[in-house]
Amino acid sequence: MPTQGLEKFASRLAAMDRQGIIRLINGMRCDFRLDFSEEFLNSVSLERLRHIALAASLHSREIAS
Repeated sequence: MPTQGLEKFASRLAAMDRQGIIRLINGMRCDFRLDFSEEFLNSVSLERLRHIALAASLHSREIAS
């Protein structure tokens, strides 16, 4: 993902609520399986959830826009 796209995505991610981030994570198509239970995603801190989404987006087959 180009730096500008990453910065835009990170800004958008920072404004998202928990359910929005969970939907985003569940909809990502990566080269590896994202296998998080709903219980886990609802139990981690919002900052950690954002970190997971940002890290996964770096490996996503589609640039998050």
